[in-house]
Amino acid sequence: MFKAKGFFRISLISMVVLFTGCATTQNPDERDPFESYNRAMYKFNDTVDRAVLKPVAKGYDAVVPDAVSWGVSNFFSNLNDITVAINSLLQGKLNQAADDTGRFLLNSTVGVAGIFDVAGHAGNKKRNEDFGQTLGVWGVEPGPYVVLPIFGPRTVRDSFGLVGDMFTDPVMYVEGPGARNAFLGTRLVDTRANLLKTQRVLSEATDDEYAYVRNAYLQRRQYLVYDGNPPDDDDFDLFDDE
Repeated sequence: MFKAKGFFRISLISMVVLFTGCATTQNPDERDPFESYNRAMYKFNDTVDRAVLKPVAKGYDAVVPDAVSWGVSNFFSNLNDITVAINSLLQGKLNQAADDTGRFLLNSTVGVAGIFDVAGHAGNKKRNEDFGQTLGVWGVEPGPYVVLPIFGPRTVRDSFGLVGDMFTDPVMYVEGPGARNAFLGTRLVDTRANLLKTQRVLSEATDDEYAYVRNAYLQRRQYLVYDGNPPDDDDFDLFDDE
């Protein structure tokens, strides 16, 4: 079993390195070599959001009481702690993985399926770990920036990581497509509702929303991979638009 896991890890790293290597060879000095495509996809996602997701999220925010919305967000955040714990373990952060597991167990029981963040009130705060970060810790370069349909901003590395995150997402294992889609839809709408105020700030903050989102995303991913202590590299300026 351990040999199989090791082979999976080595194979996945090899695929990502190959993909990112090929892409960066074409444009070694560019973070965003696919900018024309990315801007078009960003516009497509924005159109879908304005036509479907945003109106539904506004209705959800208006109809659902704050206490219920808060409980729904906590519920899905608690499920995400499974992914967080697994990636903490894959990154060799054993104590953190134990804390993440303890947080999930406490909130799932005393916190009534995670509706109440009992662990957070006890001092065990929510962490952010995913498979894209794990690949970064393993030494895989981020590769070019890319905007995916619906999923939005990513790097090539994070796009591969998204597959790993799906395999560790409990919602993906809900039996029956109807029930599973209901969970996925509720989580999507709840997440979008939580971002309503953020988008208003974003729209007022810049004339080039695409570039702002790209730079903020890349900076945040770098920050998360290095746990808040990214390398001090004068050549790596995420907000230098040349």
